[in-house]
Amino acid sequence: MLAMISTTDLTASIAAQVRAAAAAGAPLRIRGGGSKDFYGQSLQGEVLDMRALAGVVSYEPSELVVTVRAGTPLAELESLLASQGQCLPFEPPHFGPHATVGGMVASGLNGPARASVGAVRDYLLGVQIINGQGECLTFGGQVMKNVAGYDLSRLMAGALGTLGVLLEVSLKVLPVAPAEATLRCSLPQQQALDLLYRWGGQPLPLNASCWVHDDTARPAQDCLFVRLRGAVAAVEAACPRMIADVQALGGAAVQMDNAQASADWAACREQTLAFFTQPPLPSACLWRLSLPQTAPALDLPFEQLVEWHGALRWLWAPASAVAQLRQVAEKAGGHATLFRCAAGAPAAVSALSALSADVPVFTPLAPVSARIQRELKKQFDPAGILNPHRLSAHW
Repeated sequence: MLAMISTTDLTASIAAQVRAAAAAGAPLRIRGGGSKDFYGQSLQGEVLDMRALAGVVSYEPSELVVTVRAGTPLAELESLLASQGQCLPFEPPHFGPHATVGGMVASGLNGPARASVGAVRDYLLGVQIINGQGECLTFGGQVMKNVAGYDLSRLMAGALGTLGVLLEVSLKVLPVAPAEATLRCSLPQQQALDLLYRWGGQPLPLNASCWVHDDTARPAQDCLFVRLRGAVAAVEAACPRMIADVQALGGAAVQMDNAQASADWAACREQTLAFFTQPPLPSACLWRLSLPQTAPALDLPFEQLVEWHGALRWLWAPASAVAQLRQVAEKAGGHATLFRCAAGAPAAVSALSALSADVPVFTPLAPVSARIQRELKKQFDPAGILNPHRLSAHW
């Protein structure tokens, strides 16, 4: 039988590998399950596989906090929480069976409930990392008071591994809501956005929303799906009231079967809905536009799917539309990200594998913000070896 490698030995081995890479100026590509390899500017360097660094360090259901190692499969963590009636409320997408907790934090991606419950960074209490010099650093802790002031732990959410190698993360978790219901409403996009904005100002247990032109329906129709979560009385009282609001606009609304609705929301989170799996052209790219919730329907000649009560717009468009999309997004007060290519439907492929390297995946930052980000990178990773060019083609 092979001897088990201790966590201490694994950490020391990772630190030694980072120090050697820094000394040689050799880039490292930090990788967990690889389910989000498609996301970002490019993948470079020798793979630093984190899957062996797995397992739950501590879990206190009564304290609503869990600490796990970065290589822990995300599905295993969610299963453990479910056994105690708890969950990660921001519904992180997996994009494959091998997703890890470290990849969840590094990507900073969130599911349908994000607009109502917050993002992964809001539930990150503390992290342990190895920086680009091979030093083991700990930020935050296991309670909210430990993340006051300069909250460096949250810098790791969405950094795509460019600031450090995640070893452990401590997360706040929440109980599963006692009641849930999903309404399916037939409304055009602008009416749906207006209604979501109105509902947002009312004491309703709104949790998630998704508007899409449903080609699978007969006949095809514009559909708004709204999920409610909360106390039983609150959900039961809200459903007829919201159905009446839709009918007052001339639309139709019904309450869906919970089992079917749950499967649909999971498909939305994992991008297995027809909208995501059937691009209009093989050369199309999936763009992610982050906007204020109050932004109106966009005047663009591309089919869209709208989440987060209007704050997230997905659309398929060619890479050549980059200037147009970023101009429209900026005018609306947001930004546009090239999320992936059609050929890379959640799979391990760089978003730019079929594109020119001059197309920035992420909207270029303003000069001041760019300087701050570069300086942070220098402080955490002076040799620039950790996931280089994952966030930007220039560093």
